[in-house]
Amino acid sequence: MIALIRSTLFLFLAVLITAPAGLLVTLSAVLPMRFRFGIIAVWRTGFMALCDHVLGLRYQVIGRENIPATPSVVLSKHQSAWETIGLQAIFPPLVFVLKRSLLLIPFLGWAFAAVKMISIDRTAGKNALRQVEKQGRERLKAGYWVVIFPEGTRISPGESRRFKTGGAHLAVKAGVPAVPVAHNAGEFWAKNAFVKKAGLITVSIGPAIDTKGKSAEEVTAQAEQWIETEMRRLSPHRYTATTNALAS
Repeated sequence: MIALIRSTLFLFLAVLITAPAGLLVTLSAVLPMRFRFGIIAVWRTGFMALCDHVLGLRYQVIGRENIPATPSVVLSKHQSAWETIGLQAIFPPLVFVLKRSLLLIPFLGWAFAAVKMISIDRTAGKNALRQVEKQGRERLKAGYWVVIFPEGTRISPGESRRFKTGGAHLAVKAGVPAVPVAHNAGEFWAKNAFVKKAGLITVSIGPAIDTKGKSAEEVTAQAEQWIETEMRRLSPHRYTATTNALAS
């Protein structure tokens, strides 16, 4: 019951701060990008404060020393909506690769467009890969990190999908490191769940993968191996002895 009350209050307050922030970011599209990201930084601080003080949901980061000094491609596990905000507090400034249809969401989608998130048409096949490479290289060159969820969608804790090579392809073509990230946000903020649980999210950042001389497939395989192994450490109760044996 307490979790339901907390989640209801959180939703109300989150909408209350998101709507004006999204509108401000949209209206600031005529200003330099640093102003738009400045507004998002203020909103993000408020959002994370709501997670902490209303939901009782905090986070910790291990492996910060693995973060490269220059903008890179982040290949992250995707379990919930939390990491789309939380990762911004860890790797600022950054942009995500997202479905073009998300840009139509009032306020939030408009803000995505204003800060030049990498939007793609997933039905475009190989052309979608070219979209990621073209837009991604532009963002990296401009000094922004690029976050890609290689599984393509949110995955419930304990589950996995085949990692796609789009993120690794961008890292290889742009000549930047690929940074694998594992986390257990889905344990507390489940996919499509209204009620969120209080707790401590752990975000684990793995050693940056040097993409020089490697293929996108090799980088993807290396990232997948590290992430899936780390997931078994973060959420051991989600994996049976059989799946652990297969992963080793």
